[in-house]
Amino acid sequence: MSRFLRNEDNDESMLAMSLDLSEGESDRMARVTRTLSLRECEEDKFEDAHEIIPVATTMNLLSSLEECTTGLYLFLNNRFSDAINLIHPWSKNSPYHALIYSMLMIVKAILTFEPQDIQTGMNAAKEALKTCNNFRKKPRIMTLSRLVSRQGIKSIKEEELHAEVCYAECLILKSAIAFIQDDSLLNFLKSGISIGSSYQIYKDCQQVLELMPDNQSKTHRHLDGGVKFGLGVFNLMFSLVPPKSLKLLNIVGYSGDREVGLALLHESASEPHINNILSVFTLLFYYNYVRVVVGVERASTSATESLFLIYLEKFPNCVVLKFFRARFSMLNGNFETARLKLQECIITQNEWKQIHHLCYWELMWCHIFLQNWKQAYNYANLLSQHSRWSKAIYTYSKAILMALLPPNSVNSDNESMSTVFLHVDSLRIKFLGSSVPIEKFIAEKSQRYGTTTGWFTAQPLLEFMYAWSGFRVMSKKIELISSWLSIIDKGKDLLNENPNEEYGIDDMSLLNLLKGLCLKHLGKHLKAEHYFIRVISKEKMLKYDRYLVPYSYYELGMLHYLKGDYASATKNLDYIKNYKDYSMEARLQFRAHIALEQIAKLEK
Repeated sequence: MSRFLRNEDNDESMLAMSLDLSEGESDRMARVTRTLSLRECEEDKFEDAHEIIPVATTMNLLSSLEECTTGLYLFLNNRFSDAINLIHPWSKNSPYHALIYSMLMIVKAILTFEPQDIQTGMNAAKEALKTCNNFRKKPRIMTLSRLVSRQGIKSIKEEELHAEVCYAECLILKSAIAFIQDDSLLNFLKSGISIGSSYQIYKDCQQVLELMPDNQSKTHRHLDGGVKFGLGVFNLMFSLVPPKSLKLLNIVGYSGDREVGLALLHESASEPHINNILSVFTLLFYYNYVRVVVGVERASTSATESLFLIYLEKFPNCVVLKFFRARFSMLNGNFETARLKLQECIITQNEWKQIHHLCYWELMWCHIFLQNWKQAYNYANLLSQHSRWSKAIYTYSKAILMALLPPNSVNSDNESMSTVFLHVDSLRIKFLGSSVPIEKFIAEKSQRYGTTTGWFTAQPLLEFMYAWSGFRVMSKKIELISSWLSIIDKGKDLLNENPNEEYGIDDMSLLNLLKGLCLKHLGKHLKAEHYFIRVISKEKMLKYDRYLVPYSYYELGMLHYLKGDYASATKNLDYIKNYKDYSMEARLQFRAHIALEQIAKLEK
């Protein structure tokens, strides 16, 4: 089964490649394609030996773990259908098969956002819970740890413990797909209960493992690794969420320790068991995305990068690992390298084309950071046509990039920039009956930019970059920060030359906030502080963008944090609590919560 057969299904990815490659780069990518083709012939001997993998006729705990591990290896070699076909036959008779099958179906549903795939994912999650429950200890009149402490370890079978861990993981999966399928408040609360139950099961299993003697069986390490993975995820998740938000999920009284969570995930990722790759993916997502948005730790990511390289060496063609390799390059400021790696990622597989959309999104940002407006527009346009995740965001991305291009320079079916802006509002989706915060924000901005003139053409993009933590992603590339600072200064000059009575204070305050941010990244802390304070001083004069003041307090607080002045940092971060009902409020509350928590740890 060749990954490089050319047919009409490849049109979209080939178009993406042609939009972005110069003649020399095309030659380079052709060489990459040939190299990948050769690698495909020399892949892991497991894959060579199992081109057609027979379905097992019998199954026990050990053989189920071995077969599910093979299924995951198929997945990591981009053989998605083969993985599903191998796992599915035993998914109603084996807890691990049920777990892995539901996980694969839910990953597919999240990628495609197709109603049929979402329903399949939900059905798989429900069946997985039913299958796992059939293997759990019965009757349940007390927790497993209490049972073992009273009656001894022989009162429970190892298979029953494995079923508990699988059941806990399936509860998380079902909650994830439920959020997508049904956004009602009732379902939201039900998902919160499931998450709480899952956490309690992991804690209970951990206590049982502590009561068990050292066990060197081939299956025990999978049990131990699964518990570490689960508790690592929950500690990390609970540490990131403010207590008030946990109450909304009906998860009261729980708290997490981020350092403990990360340590458990690192342990889990380093050990040989079925959940180790999920631990790696969790760490990669945290360091590449979550920490960029909300993180304040000063710790190095070298341990995670070392783990990542080990897995990349084992699965050199894994499209997910290739994607994260490109993301690491972006965060290190190597945007040209990231761009080439993302293009390689696109040509590596064509079965799950939605993974291409992840690449298009990051390619769009690479070109934005490098100020290649036309190429960035091309990827925004591809996303708006082919991806179902957020039509509003992709269409807004198109519009803000059109603002920077000469008139008639893009083939947009005679759509004007204003028309594209005004189309955004109709594309919004709702969650729990409310708009997604970032979509609400861009819809309001679309109305402004689509119905008025006289604004600085780079202003919508600058604002969008800030909303997506773009300046932080660029922070290691000082020359790029300086280049963007020049654009901001040009905007300030234009606003001073052509004052706008209605929006002038708001627009200038936005540019002052962004100028302060650039100066902070350039190490000019005193000047940066001046611009943050200037925004705060205009609070009573702002007409629309009231979010600028609490966000300026956050940036000012983080500036003091960087200087080691924790008292001033805490003071400014606490000011944020005085503000309500502004754009992107929840996001800032998360950031402030994590920053204050980190400062409290450092002050101890």
